[in-house]
Amino acid sequence: MSVEEIERSLIKKFRKEIWCAFVQSVKKYALISEGDKIAVCISGGKDSFALAKCMQELQRHGQFAFETKFIVMDPGYSPANRRLIEENANKTGVDVDIFDSSIFAAVDSVGGGSPCYLCARMRRGYLYEYAKKCGCNKIALGHHFDDAVETTLMSMLYGAEIKTMLPKLRSTSHPGMELIRPLYAVRERDIIAWAEYNGLTFLRCACRFTERMGDKAEDGKRKEMKDLVARLEQSHPDAAKNIFTSMHNVALDCIVGWRKGGVRGNFCDNY
Repeated sequence: MSVEEIERSLIKKFRKEIWCAFVQSVKKYALISEGDKIAVCISGGKDSFALAKCMQELQRHGQFAFETKFIVMDPGYSPANRRLIEENANKTGVDVDIFDSSIFAAVDSVGGGSPCYLCARMRRGYLYEYAKKCGCNKIALGHHFDDAVETTLMSMLYGAEIKTMLPKLRSTSHPGMELIRPLYAVRERDIIAWAEYNGLTFLRCACRFTERMGDKAEDGKRKEMKDLVARLEQSHPDAAKNIFTSMHNVALDCIVGWRKGGVRGNFCDNY
């Protein structure tokens, strides 16, 4: 597929599933403002490349002007994996700026269990720092609908709290910087279908932990939540959609307890 065909598929064949859901999220959550300079963070996977193409299209045909910079952090990829990212950037027409870090080596040296949480936190810090150097005021990540639903379920089942993945949040460690998730309403299955339709093969997680563990590296809590949602949808097709909607429809009058800004409340306080 040519760059033009890949772009056309996004706003034609996958218009409802991806493009409209993307635009809906941008508008509903006020993710982009006039004059923003946004660092679109590309991990090399299908989600971040789909995000990059959506951002390009919005920049061309949106209602207001904003800038984008497509950044790729190389945390220690093998030469083959880095080459795959560069090839996909060329195939999709995304002009990427690649910078290096030593995150894989640092995380791998810690040892013990899955290092994914530590890796994610370190990546976020590096991306904020580099985006700030580039004059950006926001970073855009490729988290989607399924990530938000799975995070909510994980917080309930393993964290004993109801907490969701927000479509945007201000950085507490980098004043003036904001994180946005424009694919918030886009289903992962539709991104997969878009990639397959265009004959694109993207990078999966390529850290040293994954290389050692192979397919077993996916057997974590998020994989468990993904499988749980898939089973629920077999008998109740709207299960994931209803979980997502419930994140926006919390009945505070029927909540036993809560906390906000470090202060806890209880329904008995105003009973």
